[in-house]
Amino acid sequence: MNARVKPVLSVVVPVYNEAASLPHFFTSLHTVLAGVGVAYEVIFVDDGSLDASARLVDDFCARDNHIRLLKLTRNFGKEIATTAGIHAAAGDAILMLDADGQHPVEAIPQFIKKWQQGAKVVVGRPQNRKAGLVKRLGSRWFYWLLRRLVGAALNSDATDFRLIDSEVQTVFNRLTERSRITRGLIDWLGYKHEYVSYQENPRLAGRATQSFRKLSKLAIDSAISLSISPLYITAYIGAVVLPLATLLGMGMILDWCLRDPLHVHATGSAYLNVLVLWLIGVLLVSQGIIGLYLSHIHTET
Repeated sequence: MNARVKPVLSVVVPVYNEAASLPHFFTSLHTVLAGVGVAYEVIFVDDGSLDASARLVDDFCARDNHIRLLKLTRNFGKEIATTAGIHAAAGDAILMLDADGQHPVEAIPQFIKKWQQGAKVVVGRPQNRKAGLVKRLGSRWFYWLLRRLVGAALNSDATDFRLIDSEVQTVFNRLTERSRITRGLIDWLGYKHEYVSYQENPRLAGRATQSFRKLSKLAIDSAISLSISPLYITAYIGAVVLPLATLLGMGMILDWCLRDPLHVHATGSAYLNVLVLWLIGVLLVSQGIIGLYLSHIHTET
């Protein structure tokens, strides 16, 4: 058996029930990679597919020694599958793309060229993405909010079709989050990005598996994973409620002591409501203090 040549480029392809599109995808990918002029490997990560995806990739491996199959024991989700592929990659550069054909393999040489020119992270940016109004607005609003929370440059037009240098891979592999968004973590690392614009293709077969529920969970996981700001929300509210309730209560007590010179005519229930408001403020501030300690634990771990 010939010794495997260390690849310059590792291509990571997460796969979940893509049997209908894999033969055409493999042929197109093989054609492009054969002409890039660098040693390469392709790591297909089977994310617990229920169809013949893993068997097809096994056939690819038998036909081409550049192909590797990493088979997960069950469906862990695209983010974990992509992360597993990045950990297994041995190349000097790691390229990630989807197996559904929407990411055009013809754009791969542009990614390699940007990397060879010194870019540590090269991100694909589609020019013709078609999505519903709600999805577009939701995506822009989410990334706007996440940029404010995280303080990092997160681009709502960026995709998972991206290349990272092995230096970025080394740092990325140290991150241990289980609930993660891969592109967000790569952006959070802070390396300068270069972009490649491309025309997104229609899916080769089937339909998108990312439901609204999964996308919502991904958004929540991203905000929690990348930012500690949500922990401070109750502290900010308490910082408003507690002083307000304190001033209002002191004013009512002073008015009662002076025998109601302002003719407020506060009832017993009014005093009770102010007391409850004050206790709520104390509770919110207390939760904020706990949030401060949790934020330090989150940061340290």
